[in-house]
Amino acid sequence: MSRQVQIIGAPMDLGANRRGVDMGPSAIRYAGLAAELKDASVESVDSGDLVVPHAEERDPDAEQPSEGRAKFLRETAEVCTGLADEVADAIEADSFPLVLGGDHSIAIGTINGAARDADIGAIWFDAHGDFNTPKTSPSGNVHGMPLAAVLGIGDFAGTEWANADRLREENVALVGLRSIDEAERDAIKNSDVTAFTMSEIDERGITPVVEEALDVATDGTDGIHVSFDMDWLEPKEAPGVGTPVRGGATYREAHSALETVAERDENEDILRSMEVVEVNPILDEHNETAELATELAASALGKRIL
Repeated sequence: MSRQVQIIGAPMDLGANRRGVDMGPSAIRYAGLAAELKDASVESVDSGDLVVPHAEERDPDAEQPSEGRAKFLRETAEVCTGLADEVADAIEADSFPLVLGGDHSIAIGTINGAARDADIGAIWFDAHGDFNTPKTSPSGNVHGMPLAAVLGIGDFAGTEWANADRLREENVALVGLRSIDEAERDAIKNSDVTAFTMSEIDERGITPVVEEALDVATDGTDGIHVSFDMDWLEPKEAPGVGTPVRGGATYREAHSALETVAERDENEDILRSMEVVEVNPILDEHNETAELATELAASALGKRIL
């Protein structure tokens, strides 16, 4: 990648049901992110962390949608609005925003920043669909809602802070699904997003699936956003996540997926922004999930064996 990478920490844990992901940005940095990027011949600058309110100081139900529940919705809106500004400013300065989570609710901010002045597509590497709304969510945790939020589904329709008008459903590809709520399953099926399950990856192989996902995300867009949840991987590979699900991507599949993204970017200059989320050091073993996060970020940005 020829552009400078701007690292932005988003230590958010208000959207998750387990504490600890707020330490994810620090763990990823400690694991050697800057060195990994340097090895990939990528220049980077670290902008530090956004300020995120502490859960103990806030009422999770202080502001709620018309139907259902979304915990800490007001605080999530505040943080994501600030993150959107930072991402948009980085892009305007011709830098590449690499956002470190934090729980997956921060994707609302990253995508809104990336889509502020451009039509974008998105590739969502995740075990979960993140397609719930406050009405359908069993838990009320916003980290299960970010994709629905940016697409303006349900109570998120028309919300200035969440609904990204320049991201269309037909330019969204979910890759590696294996844990979906019933209402969420119906919503995905009735939408125009493209969804690939882990079973499809097993049948076809990771590279053809990611190539097709890239075709979806780049069709008629100005660039793409890559959202990478570490729980996409097999828990034995990435134990330090809040919502592990067995049967995930292997170490090699994960690298191959992001190397495929990087190869397309090298040829077509498509990457606009990226986030790596849901690293939970409390649940990790010897910081290996954070270390893997640094490796995968470097693969997405062009690091190769040869």
